[in-house]
Amino acid sequence: MQNVPTSPRLSRILLSLAVLALGAGCTLAPPAPDDWKLGRAEGYPAGTARTWFTDESVRVGSFSAQGEIPGIANGRANTLAPAAKPMPLPVAKAEPAYRWQAGAEQGLSVDDYLSRQRVMGLLIVKDGVVQVERYQYGRTPAHRFTSMSMAKSIASLGVGMALAEGKIASLDDKTVKYVPSLKGTLIGGTSIRHLLRMASGARFTEEYDGRDDSARFNGVMIRGGLEKALATVGNREAPAGTKFSYASVNTHALGAVLKGATGMTLSQYLEPRLWQAIGAETSALWRTDRTGLEMAGGHFNATLRDYARLGIVLANDGKRPDQPDQPPLVPLRYLLDATDWHRVPPAFRPGKATPYHGYGYQFWLFPGERRRFALLGVYGQMIFVDPQAKLVMVQVSANETPKAGRTSLAREADAFWRGVVRHYGAW
Repeated sequence: MQNVPTSPRLSRILLSLAVLALGAGCTLAPPAPDDWKLGRAEGYPAGTARTWFTDESVRVGSFSAQGEIPGIANGRANTLAPAAKPMPLPVAKAEPAYRWQAGAEQGLSVDDYLSRQRVMGLLIVKDGVVQVERYQYGRTPAHRFTSMSMAKSIASLGVGMALAEGKIASLDDKTVKYVPSLKGTLIGGTSIRHLLRMASGARFTEEYDGRDDSARFNGVMIRGGLEKALATVGNREAPAGTKFSYASVNTHALGAVLKGATGMTLSQYLEPRLWQAIGAETSALWRTDRTGLEMAGGHFNATLRDYARLGIVLANDGKRPDQPDQPPLVPLRYLLDATDWHRVPPAFRPGKATPYHGYGYQFWLFPGERRRFALLGVYGQMIFVDPQAKLVMVQVSANETPKAGRTSLAREADAFWRGVVRHYGAW
């Protein structure tokens, strides 16, 4: 990189500013990982409808403004209004000395984690109290971060609510009962339960390389909407209900089911029942297709603190800790079926569904006897929940690759999470 010359006067000004900062008790933050690749020089700009997902140079700006980028999927962004009285988020007086290890490196800190990974925001909550809240790349608590596939878990909560209200009669109902346009299609003939478990049996690849089934599906969706795209899914590789096979089309179908069952958009349905009920402080945005149907498999946008509030409610078995006398927002039986690997069929348990995680109703399930689960999205979006410890960790990231396992992020995020859990007891 070419050195930029500075005048003696400019050098003296910069030195004076540094001295003043240090005298005021401030420290100069170290550069975030790969910030020069991610748009620092341009002020972290957002991309366009074509570039926001794939262009690394606009990744930070796009992932923290996805709800406002015009033209994505030829749709719009539906708004979920915040609560009149947000859930309080008190802050601990001091940050705990969390320690974790990466291979032979032991005693690593929060600072070490942030210096190694492209984390835009990190927030850890214990017993409803914020222990850590950090941001990099110029991001702030005001930014809404896109969920990627963490939205799938939010859609699942909507299914649980609609089931409790009788709007969905049974999880064993076929999709076509609520989405008549899918009559005679593979997805239409699949039960809601099998959609929830990513077990439609559809042969569907998601490699995010622009040449997979997901790219072809998205092309149809952009032109004609989600329901038309769902009707094109026609190849089955396994009998429904027998095999975990991750495919966002299953969750998009759940969004269509919820709209058909409730007569409302997903945003309209979940605004009072979930977003305002958890005490969200800021409005959320959920992107839609050209017909106004939310893309339930992703495209939800919210602040880090409101994602944490959602995690707190999940850690408290569907209740707000500041409203313990209120009923759960999601029926406890459904929530346990969604998040406890002991309650899922053998093919969907940790080590079976994947070599590490199990899979419930649109939630990833950690191995181990204790119930721990996660909401996960590509490029490193994560909410980890330990209900027994009342512990939640939220991170939003701009990873180099969509699949976190193809870099060190998945491994180190898991190691860091284990370190946080062990700070309060055994794993």
